[in-house]
Amino acid sequence: MLNLTGIKNIILDLGGVILNIDYNKTANAFKRIGVANFDDIYSQANQGQVFDKLEIGELTSVEFREYIKEIVPSLHYRDIDKAWNAMLLDLPAQRIELLKKLKKNYRLFLLSNTNAIHIKAFQKIIQSSYGENIFDVIFEHQYYSSEMGMRKPNSDCFQFVLEKNNLNPSETLFIDDSIQHVEGARKLKIKAYHLLPGEDITALFLDKAQ
Repeated sequence: MLNLTGIKNIILDLGGVILNIDYNKTANAFKRIGVANFDDIYSQANQGQVFDKLEIGELTSVEFREYIKEIVPSLHYRDIDKAWNAMLLDLPAQRIELLKKLKKNYRLFLLSNTNAIHIKAFQKIIQSSYGENIFDVIFEHQYYSSEMGMRKPNSDCFQFVLEKNNLNPSETLFIDDSIQHVEGARKLKIKAYHLLPGEDITALFLDKAQ
């Protein structure tokens, strides 16, 4: 249960909070197409430099694909994209309904460390599931690291969102499934909640979103 006393703004992470994801599916998909050492070059907690650059927009989608092709030259771009997007799963309807209810009483923002390939892919998931980009309806602003040129848990990322929207940290709740991101938000006095494995945001609010 969350204490929402004094909260006027809610900033939410995407993957693992709103959108279901499974990093193992991407690791396994890359192994199937010949990138046997994928676990060594990428993990959720400790990304390799090429993934870091992709996530803040310093590496283009084409440059990322070419990097993978250096490992397995026979791969096509579509194979790489399919494996990279394998971690993106579904967008449960109950979470969308929760966000619609929360929107009535709070300013909602999305803040995600993500890249151009994933943005295109999950927008297709949203479109196919809801017939429109429902995020445009729900969120006041959507912030993606590859478009911002900065990412969580760095302070400049959170400061950017606060200043752009005139948000008071003490009136702002941030929810993320990565503890390092939660700790980064707390350094700026943002009230942050770490969503644990198996925990669903719908259970956090219960009757508070009515």
